[in-house]
Amino acid sequence: MLIDDKSTLFAYAITRDFGFAPNPFHGICTLATCKPDVRKSAKVGDWVMGVGGSLLRPVKGKCICLMRVSEKLSFQDYWDDERFSIKKPSRNGSRVQMLGDNIYHKDDEGHWLQEDSHHSNPDGSPNLVNLRRDTGKTNQVLISDCFLYFGSQAIAIDLESIGYRRIRNFRKIKLSESVEAQNLIASIVNQNKSNLNRVISDPCQFMDSHQRVDQGSGKIV
Repeated sequence: MLIDDKSTLFAYAITRDFGFAPNPFHGICTLATCKPDVRKSAKVGDWVMGVGGSLLRPVKGKCICLMRVSEKLSFQDYWDDERFSIKKPSRNGSRVQMLGDNIYHKDDEGHWLQEDSHHSNPDGSPNLVNLRRDTGKTNQVLISDCFLYFGSQAIAIDLESIGYRRIRNFRKIKLSESVEAQNLIASIVNQNKSNLNRVISDPCQFMDSHQRVDQGSGKIV
C-alpha cells in the first residue's frame, strides 16, 4: 500500500456507524453520502480516516476506518457502473443489503432520485434534507480498493500526534508537512495487513440497520 507524501490525510468524525457511510462491504469501501466536504476535496491517492465521534462512546476517538482513495465517480456513474450494482439498497434484504449506499441518480429531466434507503423517510419516500446535504455541495463518491475497516473493534490511535484534538467535522493534513501523519498511516497498515479489504468487525450500529436517519434533526427512526 503506497503512502505518497504528496497525498493528503482527511481525518473526520463518524457520527453514526451503521455500515452506510462509510460502506465497507463486498470488498470495496465507499463513501457516497454524508461528509460532502471530504468527498469534494479528496483526490485519488489521498487517505480518509473515520474516527469515532462523541455519540459513539465505546469507540470515541478510535479509528473505525482507514481507506486510500482509488477512484472517484459521480453519483450517476456510480449508479450505472455494474461493479457497484451490489451496493444498491434492498430494504427487504439482508442487513448488508439494507445499508446499500448506491442511492442517487437522475431522471430523464435531470432531477435527483433517491432510492428507498437508510437516508430515505421511514415510508421509503425521499428525505429531501438528506438528499440536499448529500448532493448539494458535491457530486462525488469516494471508492477504495485498499482499506481497513475495524467497526465496533475500532483501534486506539494517537490523534494528538496529527493535531486532531477536537473530534468533530474533519481535519485536512498534507502528508508532505506531517511525518507524524505518515507514520500513523503506516503503523495502522503494517499492523493490520492481513485484514486489508475486509470487515474486521460489524459496524457499531449494525443491528439497527433497519432504521433511518435524518441529517437535519440527527434523529434515528
